[in-house]
Amino acid sequence: MPKILLIDDDPSLLDVLSLAFEEAGYDVRLARDGVTGHAAIVKDAPDVVVSDVNMPGLDGFSLCKRLRDAKISVPVLLLTSRDDEVDEALGLELGADDYVAKPFRTRILLARVAALLRRDQRRAEATAERPTVVGELSLFPERLEVTYGREAIVVTLTEFRLLEALTRRTGIVLSRERLLETVRGDDSVVASRIVDTYVRRLRRKFEAVDSAFDAIETVVGAGYRWKSPRGDG
Repeated sequence: MPKILLIDDDPSLLDVLSLAFEEAGYDVRLARDGVTGHAAIVKDAPDVVVSDVNMPGLDGFSLCKRLRDAKISVPVLLLTSRDDEVDEALGLELGADDYVAKPFRTRILLARVAALLRRDQRRAEATAERPTVVGELSLFPERLEVTYGREAIVVTLTEFRLLEALTRRTGIVLSRERLLETVRGDDSVVASRIVDTYVRRLRRKFEAVDSAFDAIETVVGAGYRWKSPRGDG
């Protein structure tokens, strides 16, 4: 039974989410503020965390940053009542694994959490597999792991899906809308420009191991494509 920690300062929402996740077979733990939530994560090591953004004391963004700074890799999904792209971009920059804007359908939230858990389960279960290799890049779908050259690159589920979409058809330009449909996999409404945030994060991660990385190419007015780092893609 997967253990989930729900963090929100709205008791009524916690009640609704707690019931939904319990009915879906989760061991549910609750926290009503970020400080208490952080302590519960350190003590109980949940399998996944769903946290509100707007909370007194320690907000969701700060909580996520504190976890990543401490090298705590528990999957974190952020909830927010704000509807602008800045919040989503900031949450992703701080290391959130996914993001859902309020109001949301419970089934969407359940599906997103299940996807995060499947990612971690595959990492734990997979011992060996043949990677998808594109130039210096190797993708391990069962483990959702990425290497570039000989360096491991830690990516989120969404980032991995984005890499898969781009490298599946090397050299082909994919629009933001098409990429977003591929990586999100549901009918939630999210501005297509958030793809720019995912791409920016990926570029930074690759550039950290290869300062000359330029395989993700922006095609102005069209979208993005994956080209060979050596220019032969």
